[in-house]
Amino acid sequence: MPLQPFGLFMVGGVKKGLLPKSHFSGFILNESRPGRINVLIMMGVHQPQAELFSYQVNLERRVRPDHPLRQVAKAIDFTFVRAEVAARYGRKGNESVDPAILMKMMFLLFYDDVASERELMSIIPERLDYLWFLGYGLDDEIPNHSVLSKARRRWGKAVFERLFIRTIEQCAAAGLISGDKLHVDGSLISAHASKDSVVKSCPELIAAYAAAYGATEKKLSDPADRPCYQPVNDRMISTTDPDAGLVSKGGLGSHPAYHHHRAIDDAQGVITAVESTSGSIAENKKLMDLVAQHEQNTHCQPKVVVADHKYGTAENYVACQEKGIVTHLGDAKAKAGKVEGIFPESQFKYQSKEDTFLCPAAKTLKRRRFIKRQGVWEYAAAKGVCTQCALRAQCTRSKTGRTLSRHEHAEILEQCRAQAHSAAAKRDRGRRQYLLEGSFADAANNHGFKRSRWRRLWRQQIQDYLIAAIQNIRILLARTILKPAASAIIALPKGFFGQKSRLLAFCQHPIVYRRPAEQYRNSTRLKIYERSRSIRAPATDKPDKPNGT
Repeated sequence: MPLQPFGLFMVGGVKKGLLPKSHFSGFILNESRPGRINVLIMMGVHQPQAELFSYQVNLERRVRPDHPLRQVAKAIDFTFVRAEVAARYGRKGNESVDPAILMKMMFLLFYDDVASERELMSIIPERLDYLWFLGYGLDDEIPNHSVLSKARRRWGKAVFERLFIRTIEQCAAAGLISGDKLHVDGSLISAHASKDSVVKSCPELIAAYAAAYGATEKKLSDPADRPCYQPVNDRMISTTDPDAGLVSKGGLGSHPAYHHHRAIDDAQGVITAVESTSGSIAENKKLMDLVAQHEQNTHCQPKVVVADHKYGTAENYVACQEKGIVTHLGDAKAKAGKVEGIFPESQFKYQSKEDTFLCPAAKTLKRRRFIKRQGVWEYAAAKGVCTQCALRAQCTRSKTGRTLSRHEHAEILEQCRAQAHSAAAKRDRGRRQYLLEGSFADAANNHGFKRSRWRRLWRQQIQDYLIAAIQNIRILLARTILKPAASAIIALPKGFFGQKSRLLAFCQHPIVYRRPAEQYRNSTRLKIYERSRSIRAPATDKPDKPNGT
């Protein structure tokens, strides 16, 4: 067996002995006291080195220079995880796999959308680029797949959230985040649980089951597992994944699901805030939480918030206006269905001096009561007025007469709805659909976004943090390190596409990589570009210059 190279190690500035370079598991740099090393824990720290006797294969030369994983390794420092999770390792026991390697493995799991952790571990020895990225050699032993689930349970979700925030900071440092305009939306994610696992009963039995489940889980699981169950439905619960809410959408029937809430910046589509909840939590309930998270992650307060009509509730309008944010939200009230043959609220004139409404029959509706839960005042006519009205059939079908409601912040709502119906808001909502739907589609097509890999809410949050971090990394690489070719803007002559002359901009979604120009050699785009150049190239009578001049 060949001898391993050894190196000196220092404790408190004193030479204490020799250790193999590949075994620094019990030592970690003390950042607070430079030059010192703390003898702490059994956390492995892998020291990659060239193979001594593998003369035919050099991974550094086998992985091409423009390989995407080379760019990822150059841009992202995964070693930060060592300091983040050092406190979760003990002083005795077996040496662990390097946390930086474990984080890279989970990165690869979603980066290439590998079907399972078992499959990932089985293909790592076959992929030279994976071995190079992880710092392994051809003869290094690949750990068992169970180390990934143990690491997640040991670390919790905080370290994955930190990875996501670090990608935001790098994108901000590269100038890819403006911070002033925010696009918000949500998407359902199918839980890793069957419909048959849903139990329906009375609220008392469901609460008793949830309590028994929590007690059993507390006994069997590590601390990271314990604060999981959140009661979202008092009559139904999934015995497989009690955190997943029962959702019915798209005619597929009720099924356990999670809700992913996302906010992206307007400049380049960088994801700046994510939140995972049970599927039964409505999208509009998380708008201000996403705005607060965006401010915390980017240190920028948005001036404009853009979302569809599901977010255009009175609560969100008022909250945004109180923070000085322009609301380019869709109007939920305008989308609400109208009863055919009944006077709409616009037919009732509000009299601000008297604080009353005047109905189409010239009758007065006075303030009756305040509904605290909705934050609205209710208005109604005097008793018997609606019963004797000649327009009753066109006004109401209620036996007690017509009632109207006016929000306590009605003036603010009118201003918000005016902003929502402006031309700028309509343009922003069109761009939101392009950016956010494209972001969700990219995550679903390339990173397994639409289905939970694991069970329980905290694990789903880890999945969402990883996918969002990967998408941000791809945007960072596409805009900075990879140096994509400039978008070609060419003038096409009349008749080229059967229309008048136009500008054709070769641009792509911020998530998608732009390939270098030489890779377009046989593509349709390059053929169009070359044809357009030949068409618009001015004729010349000058002879060609001889070679070498």
